[in-house]
Amino acid sequence: MKIGIIGAGSIGTTIAKHLTEAGYEVVISNSRGGDSLKEKVENLGGKIIAGSAQEAAKADVVFLAVRWEHAQEALAAVSLEGKILIDVTNASLPEFVLAAEGSKTSSEIVGQWAKGAKVVKAFNTLYAKVLAENPNVGGGNRVIFYSGNDDDAKAVVSGIISRIGFAGIDLGSLHEGGKLQRFPGGPLPTLNLIKVQ
Repeated sequence: MKIGIIGAGSIGTTIAKHLTEAGYEVVISNSRGGDSLKEKVENLGGKIIAGSAQEAAKADVVFLAVRWEHAQEALAAVSLEGKILIDVTNASLPEFVLAAEGSKTSSEIVGQWAKGAKVVKAFNTLYAKVLAENPNVGGGNRVIFYSGNDDDAKAVVSGIISRIGFAGIDLGSLHEGGKLQRFPGGPLPTLNLIKVQ
């Protein structure tokens, strides 16, 4: 399985490191082009290459790991029809913090921007420095929450989470689970939980 990452900041780079250590082939990208990521890719090692967002979007599974204010623009530049899109973003706008009953979560909005993609919300509740640590802790595994509307897509994401050493917990749909994962505003972000085997 090839995995693409759109966004090469602290979260995108941390996810890339876990993925390459688990043996995945990874294409990481940013808005400045692959040449700007040469040193970062060399430091990460493993099966990772720097490419354009369009190249990252050709992978089997794609992570969106950009700042919220750049998400719509980043998605407009690529085609994700039929792809699994893992939304790592956190909306920084007040309407997503104090959203009225029945309003869409930020990941539902991402789903509107990423036409035809199967969106799964994940990897957004831990700070980058915590996410970067060894997920195997005290006889258990650090928890990653995920939510989505497509069960097959969630199964794929759950498999990735498990393979890189974390414990996945399914929160249900993007609408209900997304509210729990919302950062800021939801009850689950910043919780560093360990699932003991």
